[in-house]
Amino acid sequence: MTTASVEVGRTRKGLLLANASRRQRRAIYGYLFISPWIIGFITLVAGPMIASLYLSFTKYNLLRPPVWVGLQNYRVMFDGTDALFVGTVKRTIIFAVVSVVLSLAGSLACALLLNTRVNGTNLFRTAFFIPSLTPVVAAAILWRWILQPKYGPMNGLLNLVGIPGPAWLQSTQWAIPSIILIRFWRTVGGTTMIVFLAGLQAIPEEMYDAAHVDGASAWQRLRNVTLPLLTPTIFYNLIVGTIGALQVFALAYIASGGSVGTEGGPAYATWFYILHLYNSAFSYLQMGYASALAWVFFIAVLTLTLIQFAGSRHWVYYEAA
Repeated sequence: MTTASVEVGRTRKGLLLANASRRQRRAIYGYLFISPWIIGFITLVAGPMIASLYLSFTKYNLLRPPVWVGLQNYRVMFDGTDALFVGTVKRTIIFAVVSVVLSLAGSLACALLLNTRVNGTNLFRTAFFIPSLTPVVAAAILWRWILQPKYGPMNGLLNLVGIPGPAWLQSTQWAIPSIILIRFWRTVGGTTMIVFLAGLQAIPEEMYDAAHVDGASAWQRLRNVTLPLLTPTIFYNLIVGTIGALQVFALAYIASGGSVGTEGGPAYATWFYILHLYNSAFSYLQMGYASALAWVFFIAVLTLTLIQFAGSRHWVYYEAA
């Protein structure tokens, strides 16, 4: 009896060791498979982020070793020493708010139109989506020509109906609206519309049938069925759109810069935050200050995103909740 118990114990111990060895091998294989991503993250993301955090507390111009200056770079931002900082923040916020609202509203309207069952819907969806495939540089150059004050097609059309066209990208008043118009053209039929369209098609048809039986009009079905069930999609597009709008750079750099000979538009009219960061780093070689700008931007975007997530509990509807 004792011998049999010993044999059983040995068998169980062997099975446990075998299972442990199998789990270890699986773990090793798993780490091997994800090792390229881990190496890439450490070398291309985490490493540069840690380096930029250190450089944000230094004075560094690429030509000499970094010199530790503590919080001086951050004080320069907030004590008024950098005369362009406050203006860049205001312009970026104005651009982000207006462009995100217009993009969400326009993309939702397009998705509602393209969700109808009519002939040629796929053709219309393709036509709406094509502008989003245009590279940002090509779009900027194209719209620079369209909005050219003297010879551009936009002012030509306005003149036909007796409206004097503005200077658009060459005007301090119209530079930001022009950039918003270009971004709206690129985003209204793009990914945001596709996500809205997917969200609309995920709404159960039974919900509309029940509302129709109850006598709800088209507007009531939109307000009481479509929009509440679409709030998770709206929230997703809001988060992604806000982050993208705050990072505006190439569009303003090419469109407004090329039209007046210098980036940033007339009188810094389109001198957005990322453009200010870029010029601080690569035009003025203030790498330490540019790193501080990058970290302030990162913290601001992260804080705004967390606030949006916290506020989403009051208006985003999740069916499973």
